Amino acid sequence: MKTNITYISAIGLHAVIGMLIYFNETLAKVYFFAAFFYFMYRIITVVDKYKTYEVLKACAYFVGAEVFLRTTHGSISYEAGKYLVILFMLIGMFYKGISGKAYPYFIYLMFLVPSIFVASTTLSFDANFRTNIAFVLSGPVCLGIAALYSYDKKVTSKQLNTILLFVLLPLIAHVSYNFFYTPDVKEIITNTASNSAAAGGFGSNQVATVFGMGMFILAVRFFTKSPTMALKILNLGLFGIMTFRALVTLSRGGIFTAIIGITAFVVIYYGVVNRRKRNELIQLFALFCFGVFAIWLYSSTQTNGMLDKRYANQDSLGREKADVSTGRGDLFMNELEGFLSSPVFGIGSSRAKDQRIELEGQGLTSHNEISRLLAEHGLFGVVILIILIFKPLYYRTQNKRNVYFYAFLCIWFATINHSGLRIAMPSFIYALALLNVTNEKRPIHRKQLKTTDI
Repeated sequence: MKTNITYISAIGLHAVIGMLIYFNETLAKVYFFAAFFYFMYRIITVVDKYKTYEVLKACAYFVGAEVFLRTTHGSISYEAGKYLVILFMLIGMFYKGISGKAYPYFIYLMFLVPSIFVASTTLSFDANFRTNIAFVLSGPVCLGIAALYSYDKKVTSKQLNTILLFVLLPLIAHVSYNFFYTPDVKEIITNTASNSAAAGGFGSNQVATVFGMGMFILAVRFFTKSPTMALKILNLGLFGIMTFRALVTLSRGGIFTAIIGITAFVVIYYGVVNRRKRNELIQLFALFCFGVFAIWLYSSTQTNGMLDKRYANQDSLGREKADVSTGRGDLFMNELEGFLSSPVFGIGSSRAKDQRIELEGQGLTSHNEISRLLAEHGLFGVVILIILIFKPLYYRTQNKRNVYFYAFLCIWFATINHSGLRIAMPSFIYALALLNVTNEKRPIHRKQLKTTDI
């Protein structure tokens, strides 16, 4: 009961934080520094046994807060989310070290280096070398450091659920902020293009991506962490709110990723629980699907039918669009051409974007991390992809206790294919798939032996 009250209080507190930051955006910086110093204090002062847990909670919180802080200009830099994850993980390495079996991720990090030397000769004269390299490699480095630290680190299933909760809490603040920013979406949605106003004034792709992660976490809590009817209603209600704000951005990637992640989790969870739990899960899933249908209908009404046309790949007049990928397919093919032109060492970090500036006058950032890796890193990129895909699958053959494993891996893969590594979330979620999840030890109650008088 106490845990439920704490959960509800934390949700309420973060909803208030989002509201306060909307009315006074300078509070976003106070929020950022308060969270930073709190987690630094926790990591440094907690007993050695809980270091890993505190490090992962700190990373989780800033992964959830990253896009919100970008929206409100609360962090010290645009890439602060990734840098903080790297910082916390490095502190964790200092205290707890890394597993010797994680060496492929060290190789992965080393294979990022050659592209920097190639870029020094291929980037145009006008390009800012340091800024461009840091922007493109911050995501891959964040992924490598997170995986290197997290590999085979032990956490209990209860701790892992709490870590996911720490991702969710700042997303609640973000959703609250968005509701105050655009309380009536009918006024701002007039076509089927992604809408930054509905996303709180920021990039709709990034907002929908993190809200999609929030949808996944709330769905999981609905299925597994809602022992009472009140909590089931609360979590389904929060899921509805999160889904509505993700849908009205009209950015589809985060929604599809959430659907894939939820499906993967439900399938695996159904396979590991007993018959009674399976029957309960079926009933909950039916209720969940009804809730999703209701949310879609409401969202469609609020967007004047533009939501339906967006997902049907139509424009506002109902005409089918020629490119379902909204230009990303062309970017993908251009980057594959870069790989074919320089298959061994690649064209160099950030060169793909640099080429688009030279040819088209605008440097669109790649939304696909796979094509970017191949183009900019060449053969090294191929090896990197092999490590990223097959190392966790090999680890799974030895450790099958992480019920989130396939869901995490699916979320990571789907995200890097529609949003790249522009935010820290996919890197951190990938790292969570590498954790050694253990069962909580139940207290042993020993029966006291009776003694008789002699």
